[in-house]
This record gives sequence, C-alpha cells and structure tokens, in this order.
Amino acid sequence: MLITMNHPPLLFCVDGNAGLAEGLVRELGAEAGEFAHRQFPDGESYVRLLSDCKDRHVLLVCSLDRPDSRSLPLWFLADTARELGAASVGLVAPYLAYMRQDTRFAPGEAVNARLYASYLAPHFDWLVTVDPHLHRYASLAEVYTLPHRVVAAAPLLAAYVRERISHPLLIGPDAESEQWVAAVAAAADAPYRVLRKERLGDRRVRVSLPEPLAWDHHRPVLVDDIIASGHTLLETIAQLRAAGARAPVCLAVHGLFADQAYERLLTAGAAHVVTSNSIVHVSNALDLSAALAGAVRELCPAFRTT
Repeated sequence: MLITMNHPPLLFCVDGNAGLAEGLVRELGAEAGEFAHRQFPDGESYVRLLSDCKDRHVLLVCSLDRPDSRSLPLWFLADTARELGAASVGLVAPYLAYMRQDTRFAPGEAVNARLYASYLAPHFDWLVTVDPHLHRYASLAEVYTLPHRVVAAAPLLAAYVRERISHPLLIGPDAESEQWVAAVAAAADAPYRVLRKERLGDRRVRVSLPEPLAWDHHRPVLVDDIIASGHTLLETIAQLRAAGARAPVCLAVHGLFADQAYERLLTAGAAHVVTSNSIVHVSNALDLSAALAGAVRELCPAFRTT
C-alpha cells in the first residue's frame, strides 16, 4: 500500500488547543497554518487566512465546547479556505456540541442536535470527533450525513486505569454512562457498577447506590463521557463517601467544567479528576493526538492510498 501525498495537509488550530494541534501536526506530518481572528467593535468576527490554501487539503481543528462563539468564525474560515482554492476542508472537532438536546422534551423545543448538524455539515467534506454524546441515537450517522469517523477514548481511559490505579472499581453515575464505563472496564479488566440517577432539574440530581458494595479493597473510579456542571458526580461522591468508600477518581473524556465544577469536585472529596485533551484544562492527562490522526488518515484525501 502506497500513500501518495504531494503536499502535506495544512492544519489550522482554531480553538487555541496548541498541545493537541502540535501532536496532530507531528503524527500526520502536517504543516501548521496561520490565520487571524478578531472581533470588530460591534461584535462581528473578522477572519483572515494567512497561509496559502490553494490546492491544499485543509484541516481545521476546533473543539466546540463554546459553540455559539466558535461556530461562525469556524465556518467563515472553512468557506474562505474553499473560496481560495483548498482541495478539501475537513473538521477535527474532538468535542462535538449540541448532542444532548436530541429530542423534543417539551412542546415547542428545538431539537438542537439535528439543527446544529444541518448548519455545520455543509461547510466541511468530512468530520472526525471523539465520543459524541449518543443517547437516543444509535450512531452519529443518524445526525451527520457527511463522511465521518468517531474516535473512541475508552482505550486511553482503560490504559490510565491499568497503569495508575490499584484495585479499581469503575462506576457509572447513571444509565447513560454505562456504554463508556462498560467499555473501559472491559479493556482495563476491572469490575464495574452503574448507579441509578433521578434528575430533579438542570442543577439537581439524586443518585442512589443499587446495592451494598465492598469498598474496602477498591478505589472507586467514576467514569463518564462529559463533566459539565458536575452535579451528578458531586452527588455520587457524596453517596460513596457516606458508604465508607475511599476518595474516588473522576475520569471523563470531555471536561467542560461549568460553574467551577473542577474545584467543587476536589473540594467534595475526589482524589483526582482526569480528562482527555479534547478541551484544554489542567486535568488533561490523556492525549488524543495519535487516535485522532488515525481517523484523519482514513478520511483526508491527502492520505489517499493507491
């Protein structure tokens, strides 16, 4: 198998995640592109591509953890690259926004997952993301029709558990988390449990332990895809500590950490909080560069095989 690549892909880091972008440049043999972005006094966005995109395969790397402020500049950059002659424009979005509002819970609500996909997809030739929040969808293909790859972070989480945690007991704080905790537990050869959660509001939950568990010889490891407000994990930590468990480790793919969630988790008794570098944060300990690069090679025409 021969990979033909006359010019390496041109990679633009849109979200400021320099560490992840540098890892992708290194893994892919890509060239780091330059652009300018600022806001006019009236709040409108100004973007300018400083690198020549003509006949180049362009990669835009941008986690969408702040989608309302990032989406328009991202789309402007993508469409400008295409206008200036880019051979293709792909998006590496380690965190994909607007996936949790996936149905109409109350009359008149917008189904944001489908709406956002309809706005995002036309700007790109392909999409790579990491563990999107798929609750009511069986796959991302139900929402995004453009060519895409979903990178699973479970192997990275499992490796962290195997290498860093003695006698782990993996815990999913709710039924939605079972798909991640089960995969991580299988790869780490560790036992797991899933707790029961009742949501009482946007910032209130009730978590209950399903059965008495033997905590004495295990370190609880709370596994989830996203830490947003952290309220589910906070309630879980409280229940575990009340049951006599050791200080738990919180392990997640994406760390949004709204409302000072990171500090609150540590204050509540978490031993450590660990996330991937899908979103820049002090808790980043899992590097997605190699896994993302593998998915990019499958989709980007710069790596077309003959």
